[in-house]
Amino acid sequence: MIYNDAVNYIHSLLKFGIRPGLNGMDTLLRMLGDPHKKMKFVHVAGTNGKGSTSTAISNILCEAGYKTGLYTSPYVTDFLERVQFCAKPVPREVFAESVEKVRVCVDSLKDRGVVITEFEALTAAAFLCYKALLCDVVVLEVGLGGRLDATNVIDTPLVGVITSLSIDHSSILGDTIEKIAFEKCGIIKKNGKVISSFGQPEQALSVIKERTAHENATLIIPMQEKISVLKSDIFGTKFLYNDEEYFVPMAGEHQLKNMTCAIECARALSDEFNISQANIKTGIAKTVLPARVEVISRNPLVVLDGGHNTDGARAFFNAVLPEIECHKKIVVISGMMADKQVENSLSSLLGKCDLFFAVTPDNPRSMPAEQLAEIAAKYTKAYAFSTVDEALEEVWTLADEDTAVFVVGSLYLAGEVRGKLTEMFPKQFS
Repeated sequence: MIYNDAVNYIHSLLKFGIRPGLNGMDTLLRMLGDPHKKMKFVHVAGTNGKGSTSTAISNILCEAGYKTGLYTSPYVTDFLERVQFCAKPVPREVFAESVEKVRVCVDSLKDRGVVITEFEALTAAAFLCYKALLCDVVVLEVGLGGRLDATNVIDTPLVGVITSLSIDHSSILGDTIEKIAFEKCGIIKKNGKVISSFGQPEQALSVIKERTAHENATLIIPMQEKISVLKSDIFGTKFLYNDEEYFVPMAGEHQLKNMTCAIECARALSDEFNISQANIKTGIAKTVLPARVEVISRNPLVVLDGGHNTDGARAFFNAVLPEIECHKKIVVISGMMADKQVENSLSSLLGKCDLFFAVTPDNPRSMPAEQLAEIAAKYTKAYAFSTVDEALEEVWTLADEDTAVFVVGSLYLAGEVRGKLTEMFPKQFS
């Protein structure tokens, strides 16, 4: 099996959808020789900030010289953004070999009536990759929820991390913050160490505390009062935490929650790994994610963001508000999934923009551009476009140095648009 065949095979399992539960995953991994056993993990769950936090922790461990795996989702442009080794995609040949081993087992299980989902198969392949690459530690991001997520087959991790919690995927995880927190806290295990983001909703924090006490785990919450913001703009955030200065080249003060989780995680790992303060600072300074308040061009200002829920959209709005206030014209290109809280997510931005261009992302769950434009028309001038290319072409006929262009919504849209934008602005790409 070659790399492209491996990716196509993983995607072919998409039709089985998301099926929470660990029985199938346990069975698959036993057939593969339990590659995850005896591996060391940092396990990261949460609603928002998982990707930023996981990437920062991985970068810190890499800076300290450890062979580090990073498993995240979703990807924006390259499938192997999801399966990394030492801050780079795993070698394609290693991935292809791992997927081939998984395929043989999946086919065998199918004959026995056991259906393995896309995420289960990919997670199993990732474990095989990390075992083959002799990882010292793997930063493992939860796919959905926590308690019944395929990643939760691992034993007690070195550290578990719960990032910012809010209501999302309510049809699967529950319609209250307490239910959401219960599912996320499923990654907390006996006698473990747990980092929770500061500023959790009170009801969620109660669940976190209850679960950690039940499992005799140690709970660490970064001290918000020890944080001072020195500078924060669309190009990054400089801050003090416990009198140490850090810089993260990602916009939004919500990154303070993510980065302080990463800092405390690194400190909690000190019993296992030799991590210096310089390693922590440098790792955070290298933490950049595509399509997370990503500045594609500075003149004209073009910002790309894949915030997929209400809290993510609010964080984006707060991050770009200073730029909104200093530009004469604001143009928004957006495409959303129909199962999201579309109007709640976009309303703040819609109230500030001059033109709204709706498109339909390439995904079966997408909201049609015409429907999205109808929602936006309550707030501003809105138009629907058949393709992303048509929307971009129209934008560039209008954009000048006083224009800010925000491309927001689904990460499916971000992946489609990012390559086109970076080709248009190769010299300015940040």
